[in-house]
Amino acid sequence: MGFEELLDQVGGFGPFQLRNLVLLALARMMLPMHFLLPIFLAAVPAHRCALPGIPANFSHQDTWLEGHLPREPDGKLSSCLRFTHPQAPPNTTLGEEGQSPGELQGEPSIVPCPQGWEFNRSEFSSTIATEWDLVCEQKGLNRATSTFFFAGVLVGAVAFGYLSDRFGRRRLLLVAYVSALVMGLVSAASVSYIMFVITRTLTGTALAGFTIIVMPLELEWLDVGHRTVAGVLSSTFWTGGVMLLALVGYLIRDWRWLLLAVTLPCAPGILTLWWVPESARWLLTQGRVEEARRYLLRCARLNGRTVDEDSLSLEALREVAAGERVVRRPSYLDLFRTPRLRNISLCCMVVWFSVNFSYYGLSLDVSGLGLNVYQTQLLFGAVELPAKLLTYLSVRHAGRRLTQAGTLLGTALTLCGRLLVSSERVSWSTALAVIGKGFSEAAFTTVYLFTSELYPTVLRQTGMGLTALVGRLGGSLAPLVALLDGVWLPLPKLTYGGIALLAACTALLLPETRQAQLPETIQDVERKSLQEEEMPMKQVHD
Repeated sequence: MGFEELLDQVGGFGPFQLRNLVLLALARMMLPMHFLLPIFLAAVPAHRCALPGIPANFSHQDTWLEGHLPREPDGKLSSCLRFTHPQAPPNTTLGEEGQSPGELQGEPSIVPCPQGWEFNRSEFSSTIATEWDLVCEQKGLNRATSTFFFAGVLVGAVAFGYLSDRFGRRRLLLVAYVSALVMGLVSAASVSYIMFVITRTLTGTALAGFTIIVMPLELEWLDVGHRTVAGVLSSTFWTGGVMLLALVGYLIRDWRWLLLAVTLPCAPGILTLWWVPESARWLLTQGRVEEARRYLLRCARLNGRTVDEDSLSLEALREVAAGERVVRRPSYLDLFRTPRLRNISLCCMVVWFSVNFSYYGLSLDVSGLGLNVYQTQLLFGAVELPAKLLTYLSVRHAGRRLTQAGTLLGTALTLCGRLLVSSERVSWSTALAVIGKGFSEAAFTTVYLFTSELYPTVLRQTGMGLTALVGRLGGSLAPLVALLDGVWLPLPKLTYGGIALLAACTALLLPETRQAQLPETIQDVERKSLQEEEMPMKQVHD
């Protein structure tokens, strides 16, 4: 008897599993609130050089500023430069004492802001950009905070993946909660940019524990038939976190208090772990049979199942545990040893990189849409709900491969379509951005389901781990690509769209898994490659 048979006896989907989903919902909601926090935390308000002696009379300020600030090619006053000496505005004169002798003959000289910047604080009272002047020549440091954070997530994913397999999901989830709480509090108290970057990177490392542990802790208590539904259901908590971030950001305009607000929920999260069950499957692999039996009996009781004492006896569970332990622990190299698995792995790596790359590229760019940042964030979150519903319907009827390729193609087309819309048609640009966000979320939802069905059971967790690792690399690079607008304004959107288009074509190279029996071994995958035209795999209902 295997663990799946045990799960059938105690109930593979019922009140026990639903309670588990609810208890872990807080961790899922906290993830987008931290991952997308730079939208508010690192926002750059309108700014200009700090100028002494600016007149108090507002009616004269514009004329006075024209004499101190040069204009950009688009006609706006510069945010990063000022004249070395005040210039005479049109129809006025400052006299020759206001200019140096060299400037009387030619172009006036301009310099970067020597006395810092003045920020418009009508929308944000404080961000890290206003705190440490991360604008103009330093704007790359502002974007780099997101890259360092996602780099921390990447490192944490590797560490928590290994440690949770060795010491247990529940114990490491406690470590993740406590570490995220401590690092978040220290980040909010940062006194320098370096301190902030280090603590945010460590926060990302801690939050990676949520991404690595929460899903297995949910899925390992669910039977196969309900994993897709439960996966889509639990992913709605992410969407809830996206929309909640818009509300919290609107109510709290200071970056330190905002960071505290999204970090403090770790405290009640720690308390919920009292009721979160450890994975019985993991306990059996570790030989902790009595603990596994206690959790299985609790599951049966909450699900209203009457179980045979013999099937849950210590002797029967020891046999199941022995079967779980004899399976050799796979390595990443196993994903590339055979031709078909190698093709699946390489294609999935490209798709995962693109999905993360385009999702965070779209999500972190909330400017120029004719709405304020809070409305845009709320709209971006709201569009994810219908996107998930349409994804669920599409994967069941059109198939996984076409859904994955179609959502990535939609993302690419909307990104490139925004480049064709003139700056005066703000409503069109906003509509395309929202539609693109919906496509990118649909691609994100699909890739989790599709990838889990492509790999055989013996390599499923290993394959998901590798592709998710590559995906986080895409997420960490997405904020830096936005800096390419200094080279050519359309270049960031072309990059995001081009990568999404490449991944859409790559997804078509993957085999379809709709109504196909999930492969158990590497041989099952390779056998399908050789015999799929003559003897299709056994068909089953979704």
